[in-house]
Amino acid sequence: MTLAGCWRIALFKNVLRPRVYLRCPVGFGQSCPVRSLCSSPVPGLEDTIFALSSGRGRCGVAVVRVSGPDAAGALRALSGPKRALTPRTAHLRNITHPKSNELLDRGLVLWFPGPHSFTGEDSAEFHIHGGPAVINGVLQALGSLPGLRPAEAGEFTRRAFHAGKLDLTEVEGLGDLIHAETEAQRRQALRQMSGDLGRIYNDWSQQLKRCLAHMEAFIDFSEGELIEDRVLNQVDRAVSKLQAEIQRHVCDERRGERLRSGVQVVIAGSTNAGKSSLFNLLCQRPAAIVSPVPGTTRDVVETPLDIGGFPVLLSDTAGLRETDDSVEQEGVQRALKRVEMADLTLVVVDSTQLPQEPQMVPGFLNDYLNNVLPKKPEQDHVPQCLLILNKSDLLPNKRISITQSVLSDTFSEASVSILSCSTREGLTDFLKLLQERVKTLCADPLVGSPSLTQTRHRTNLQKSIEALSQYHKYRDVDLALAAEGLRLGLSCLGRITGKVGTEEILDVIFRDFCIGK
Repeated sequence: MTLAGCWRIALFKNVLRPRVYLRCPVGFGQSCPVRSLCSSPVPGLEDTIFALSSGRGRCGVAVVRVSGPDAAGALRALSGPKRALTPRTAHLRNITHPKSNELLDRGLVLWFPGPHSFTGEDSAEFHIHGGPAVINGVLQALGSLPGLRPAEAGEFTRRAFHAGKLDLTEVEGLGDLIHAETEAQRRQALRQMSGDLGRIYNDWSQQLKRCLAHMEAFIDFSEGELIEDRVLNQVDRAVSKLQAEIQRHVCDERRGERLRSGVQVVIAGSTNAGKSSLFNLLCQRPAAIVSPVPGTTRDVVETPLDIGGFPVLLSDTAGLRETDDSVEQEGVQRALKRVEMADLTLVVVDSTQLPQEPQMVPGFLNDYLNNVLPKKPEQDHVPQCLLILNKSDLLPNKRISITQSVLSDTFSEASVSILSCSTREGLTDFLKLLQERVKTLCADPLVGSPSLTQTRHRTNLQKSIEALSQYHKYRDVDLALAAEGLRLGLSCLGRITGKVGTEEILDVIFRDFCIGK
């Protein structure tokens, strides 16, 4: 096959910016004689790799995976060429060392011929007993075979991505599923791994490709009256609609990212209000020192929690007060910084310090909140918080009732919970309120459209929005610059899923307009 036969070249006539598109009809496969021109080869993809796919440590069953062109040879070398293995079926075999013929274990072997495997390549799995000696024996046996090497971290999944089995969002979903510690994290990771998030981005990419293809066709062929002027109006409407959809997706208050990394919940307040007692109560262990001496907590103490299936990173902080102690001053500064970073602040108040006159309580609490949660100039509201009136066991029941009545009628800056960390009275109501707040901050991962989970998604989507704004800016000035905005927006979307290609735009042009037919 000649170079001219292998490549199709399409040259569009834009005087300001000539563009040459190359496309290989054979695909990026081994059969292309100029494969090095089609795509940059990924180092190591032609090697056969192996690794322990299950967790380390003593266990009942361990799984060793082999993937690559020599996977079949490795399977025969360790399990013997007795009979042909039925694909995707477990077979009980003796597993022996290929050189010494020593019996290593008796376990199950499975054969997955490509492309119907996780990596898209020929793959094999050895399901063996999970003792360290057995695992090391099988790994050493595989390492003794020529052409095989240990896999690097994430290399099986990387090969699945290059084979088109997973896009980048699905790869990230798989990683999140492996590290999921709560039910909500598991649900979100499963949804992303199944391709829900990727389908949204791919659909937007398809819409943008169509807009760009129509734009390119208008630029290059409108002079011959092959393309009608109304095509640009259709592009205008489609781009505006798409920009609005992406903007709504980005403005999600970071729910998916919170669910993935954990909601930052900070306990703050004055000294001796019972912050460390509340921290220990939520942790269900003595994680922080509790003392009647003011200023006992000097640094931030944090621990991860599972609250109603949602991940929370709970932090206990130093009491806020004026002090001459340099160490405590540093603790107070760290506490204030942590409050600024918090998704939710649990503001603890010593209820014995409340004013005796019930009608003065709301004003006292508002001042207290302003000291703990200072408003920034750009903020017009108090950040998310729960106000906790601790030490309720030291108050008469009548006073508690009056306080509750006054707060329910007049106080609206934050939800209020009356609690005693000592007797645990009011704990159930507080936990219910806390769980509702955390769920609101994360949202149900199974309801509505899938949420953003990665900072890089948000960054590329913001860039895509800016690029589409460039289209509107240059639409009536220079169509070439406007088209460049669409191209940049498409590139930003493609970076999220890992799919970026100009040849697909060429397909749309010829399919929709049949130019030259």
